Amino acid sequence: MRGLVFLLTLVYIATAQHQALIDYLERRLLAIEDRISLWQEQTTRYASELRELKQQMVSQLESLDKEKETIRMTLDGVGTRVDRVERELDYLETQNGAQPCVDVDDRLIEQQVTLVKEKQKAKYFKLTDCSDMISSIKAMKILKRVGGPKGMWTKDTGRTSGKVYIFNGTAEDTITEFATVQDFTRSLGFSLSTDLKIPSSWKGTGHVVYNNHVYYVNQAEEIRVINFDTENKSVTDSVVFPVQDHVPVYGLNPETVMDLAVDEEGLWAIYATRQNERYISLAKMDSNSLDIEQMWDTNCPRENAETAFVICGTLYVVYNTKQPGRSRVQCVFDVNDLVTNEEAPLVYFPKRYSFHSSLKYNPQEQLLYAWDDGYQILYKLSMKKKLEI
Repeated sequence: MRGLVFLLTLVYIATAQHQALIDYLERRLLAIEDRISLWQEQTTRYASELRELKQQMVSQLESLDKEKETIRMTLDGVGTRVDRVERELDYLETQNGAQPCVDVDDRLIEQQVTLVKEKQKAKYFKLTDCSDMISSIKAMKILKRVGGPKGMWTKDTGRTSGKVYIFNGTAEDTITEFATVQDFTRSLGFSLSTDLKIPSSWKGTGHVVYNNHVYYVNQAEEIRVINFDTENKSVTDSVVFPVQDHVPVYGLNPETVMDLAVDEEGLWAIYATRQNERYISLAKMDSNSLDIEQMWDTNCPRENAETAFVICGTLYVVYNTKQPGRSRVQCVFDVNDLVTNEEAPLVYFPKRYSFHSSLKYNPQEQLLYAWDDGYQILYKLSMKKKLEI
């Protein structure tokens, strides 16, 4: 009997120890499962954080690539300007011997005057075979009225863009850009536009847009022509116009100290100086380097002039007549002497609201983009050949 009890006791003890071992193992397995679950959560979180970090790095690398390209283009522009300055210095050194440093400014001024005189005497060689001139104003269309009494609007005069640009006022630093003329026409005010901020304010209404570049005039102590890239939002080049003692180019638009124009031949500058104060002067510019290629003194008076434009190398100056709201082309100057005032046809503009603060010719469309007391107007031109006069 005692042996049986002892045996049962041993069995009970073994069973209890076995159960304890099972309970211990279950607790360990649960602990291991908890650790594995925690590791999975941490792994998932770390993977998510790594993905976010990767996206941030990709975005930053893209931004760095864009900044790198902008810096590269800026450096290219600086390199071009430095090359031009070096060429000018080399030219001056070959033309003049070494002199004391105090005479440098006088030498430079005298050299500029000499270069200007040479460019005024030289024969102009046309870049294209364009020989058109205005016969009459074929039609007029008033698109809308937006902005102040003075300003300038234009379509990009190059072949690659149909964008429209609004320069509202005579001293601002934000240009309004529309994707198309249709967007400009159907928009309520500036609702369909985007703002394009330039690094310095423009002066007057004598600006142009040519092949995705804004060429505008800035005046502080000197008159400066600035080339602004509308795609990269950066200044491509900037030069001081090499003429002293500027005066407003038009008698009826005193805010315009220089008027830039584009025609089939490229970029032009219309200006006036105190040395030839009664008359308007004309210069042909290189649209890439902004160098002056040639200059002319015209016989077109500044007095009572509203504005002017250039077509196929011919300057047309618009004057206000004695009749309210009427103006006409009263003076022409052709750089190749193919057209004179006596031979040119009389071109009258239809009756309007006030007078033009700007007229911009588009050689692709043969249209004039006009700003008249806040109204944006299109003039369709009827053309003829210069030799058909």
